[in-house]
Amino acid sequence: MNKRRRQHRIAEVLREQAITSQSQLVDILESEGVHATQATVSRDLDELGAIKVRMSGGEAAYAIPENPADRVVPEDLLKRVLGNWVIDIQASANIVVLRTPPGSAHVVASAIDRAGMPDVLGTVAGDDTLFVVAFEGTPAKKLADQFREIADL
Repeated sequence: MNKRRRQHRIAEVLREQAITSQSQLVDILESEGVHATQATVSRDLDELGAIKVRMSGGEAAYAIPENPADRVVPEDLLKRVLGNWVIDIQASANIVVLRTPPGSAHVVASAIDRAGMPDVLGTVAGDDTLFVVAFEGTPAKKLADQFREIADL
């Protein structure tokens, strides 16, 4: 199972039942034939924006907030995602075009959307290309330079 499908399954499991530990999630995935280490599950939870929430009774369980604005990406995760997946950055007017390997644009777009960058209005992702729309008055070149710095390009 590839990363995208595994993360989708993890999100489904978190919606279906209370998962209180990463090892519990690893065991559930294993019972379904999905082989993943605790370290892999930890990274997946981080990339999905999962947080621990207190349930009735006081126990904490993983959840993925429904509101994307609540799922803020830590700066180091944004740096890792952009550094690992962005291969080219170009700017035009108020749109920044980022290129990624095939099948990866949505990962980068999601990280940017959740980063809460003040100059970003939103993203549109295809397979290997995404558009980042800057707020009116923000030159795309400025935003592209920020992305280059974050991605270390």
